[in-house]
Amino acid sequence: MAVLELSSYEMMKHTHRNGSQCVLDFGRYHLSIIDDGYGSEQGLYEIGVFAAADGIASGLTELPGITAEGDSVRGRLSEADVGAVIKKMYLITGKTPVQV
Repeated sequence: MAVLELSSYEMMKHTHRNGSQCVLDFGRYHLSIIDDGYGSEQGLYEIGVFAAADGIASGLTELPGITAEGDSVRGRLSEADVGAVIKKMYLITGKTPVQV
């Protein structure tokens, strides 16, 4: 399932920051992946999970198995780690991600 790998998507340059971001829509959740967050100095990624409805993301949210209790972001992730998160999000939601 190549579509469940980070390399299947394009990191888009931020207009207001130095790094890049990829946002994946999983229906009721959006997964934000950035390359200028926690761990960026080592070439690693940070993810955040947003609650979503009708294709619109609202606030950051915790998601068991993806983020830790009390934290809605997770940093210092390798590309393989992000791929594992994408796969878990697919299993949790049953939705193939669509880049937004």
